Amino acid sequence: MATPIGNLGDITFRALEMLKRAHIILCEDTRTSGKLLSRYGIKTKRIAYHEHNAEKIRPEIMRRLADGQALALISDAGTPLINDPGYKLVRDCQAAGFNVTTAPGACSPIVALILSGLPSDHFFYGGFLSPKTTARKRELSGFTAIPGSLIFLESPKRLAASLADMAEILGADRPAAVTRELTKMFEEIRPGTLADLAAHYKEAGAPKGEVVVVIGPAPKSDNGPDADAIDARLRDLLKTLRTKEAADILARETGMAKRDLYNRALELARADKDGSAS
Repeated sequence: MATPIGNLGDITFRALEMLKRAHIILCEDTRTSGKLLSRYGIKTKRIAYHEHNAEKIRPEIMRRLADGQALALISDAGTPLINDPGYKLVRDCQAAGFNVTTAPGACSPIVALILSGLPSDHFFYGGFLSPKTTARKRELSGFTAIPGSLIFLESPKRLAASLADMAEILGADRPAAVTRELTKMFEEIRPGTLADLAAHYKEAGAPKGEVVVVIGPAPKSDNGPDADAIDARLRDLLKTLRTKEAADILARETGMAKRDLYNRALELARADKDGSAS
């Protein structure tokens, strides 16, 4: 039996019992896991299993399972298989007919959503965005039409820049929350608009710890889109995106026809060019 088990910092009695019964415990880092396991008196043999050696070691894992051994997979932090290549092991185990179950611990995206105070009836988990600004903006443009809250993991060092891009692409006034060090001693939840949060972390600098950003759904307007607001949004998008990309984003945000927005973007670009030339 293969058993993915969540963060040992928030371990359950069921998870402890599974670890004690396992023949082998697969770990991201055997030293880190060793310290945590020793706290609970678990001396089970540990084998490193992570992104860099998974392809090489997976056949040995399958052989051990075929021999009747029970294996457990744990993570240094968070929940195994979330933003993690471990799903390939689950896939192979299921294909071979081995039983797979889980004893999950804290899952930071879900904890962040719960504590953010933002709508949780519909949400989308986007994982890590690209570290490069241009690519990150393009990725964010694909999330504008999702009718729910958005959840992203982010490096503390990139947080301010990423929030600024989110404000530009998703809307400066869009409600959001930056959460860090969830379920730990220095847990913090900071709500605000994307613009306010971007300004705060630009001034305060990179926070410490693991960061999860939750962004609320785009606000719905009872009235049709205002022409001046449309022009202002187009001009803002055209600062960093191509005309077609800007039109696509705004079409998803407003429900307006892409062709109309594309033509309007061309008109604005010509008007701005003529104005600057004079």
